Amino acid sequence: MAVVGILSALVPVLSPYDPLRADPAIRLQPPSAAHWLGTDDLGRDVLTRALYGARVSFAVGAAVTLVTALGGTLLGLVAAYYARADGIVMRLMDGLMAFPSILLAIGIMASLGPSGLNVIMALTAVYTPLVARLARGATLVTAPLPYVEAARMLGASDARILGRHVLPNILTPLVVQCTFTAALAIISEASLSFLGAGVPPQTPTWGNMLRDGQRLLSRAWWVSVFPGTGLFLTVLSLNLLGDALRDALDPRARTLMSGLDRRESG
Repeated sequence: MAVVGILSALVPVLSPYDPLRADPAIRLQPPSAAHWLGTDDLGRDVLTRALYGARVSFAVGAAVTLVTALGGTLLGLVAAYYARADGIVMRLMDGLMAFPSILLAIGIMASLGPSGLNVIMALTAVYTPLVARLARGATLVTAPLPYVEAARMLGASDARILGRHVLPNILTPLVVQCTFTAALAIISEASLSFLGAGVPPQTPTWGNMLRDGQRLLSRAWWVSVFPGTGLFLTVLSLNLLGDALRDALDPRARTLMSGLDRRESG
């Protein structure tokens, strides 16, 4: 993930090719010294477009993760701490989760129109309920603990209790969930673009490249295989990062998993 991120950030310096400039004279050339990953059906360099596509995917993943984490955590804290708000907030979250995620995202994009900002808004609406439910569950476990009750008896305000005593103690599952949310956002953005409901078709993204290359698989496999590989490795690395963070931030879960491994090996 770090390698893809660094290369995508430096692609204007590293690559001499314009990701949008077509050159029909070199269309569908296989990987070579001039074009390391070949060219597409319009003569555009596949490597350059894939790295610019990584920029879009990273931007969407980071923006969706940030907004989802902030909004979902706030909703979960409020719903768990205030009984009156719980029914309203969580029934709204349940209503959003009742829709299949990709169908809900497509419906939102159909009403808003294709653009990068609209993709972020649609995916935020899709994945905020997941974070909200996780934050609510963790808050329900933390709120009755003695140190929270002591702060309440000493006259601390609700905002201070939630921000000082509850939030720091529910961050571990939220941080892990953020890595999975980023992976889901990246693959969902690619899915929306592949279906024609994401960013504009001329924008170099992994989803757009996969859509353009699907009809060329039999004679120009590199047009779609390399962007697909980049998407696969990026999502895989985020999932592995989430697993590593879970083990590092939750020693009890690591101890439990090691005990299970020893039991299975025995």
